[in-house]
Amino acid sequence: MAIQGVGNSTQAAVRQGGLPGSNQPGDSAFADLLRRASTPGTKLSTHAGKRIERRELSLDADKQVRLESAIDRAAEKGSKSTVVVLDDLAVVVDVRQRTVVTAMQRDPTRERVFTNIDSVVIA
Repeated sequence: MAIQGVGNSTQAAVRQGGLPGSNQPGDSAFADLLRRASTPGTKLSTHAGKRIERRELSLDADKQVRLESAIDRAAEKGSKSTVVVLDDLAVVVDVRQRTVVTAMQRDPTRERVFTNIDSVVIA
């Protein structure tokens, strides 16, 4: 499923724990999955929302569960900022705030440099 229509109203709904399955204006599958997360409070930053929308990234239910687990494991180890690698998707997360900071498609032909992180979780 492609991520579409991630806007400020979606991020606000995610932060406020909007109802699962709600059809609010600007709703996206990614934001809906974040709202349904079993662990409390995963958020999507404005920057991440714009990147996800522009790059048409997708995050299915299986990847969402793996992302939540990866954030939990990073938190257990005392991580503050981590890169979570989910198959063909790389997500930078502020672990303490449980906030997805940015996301990008893994592309083996392009060089990627992540700065200001203290861990990487392969999920």
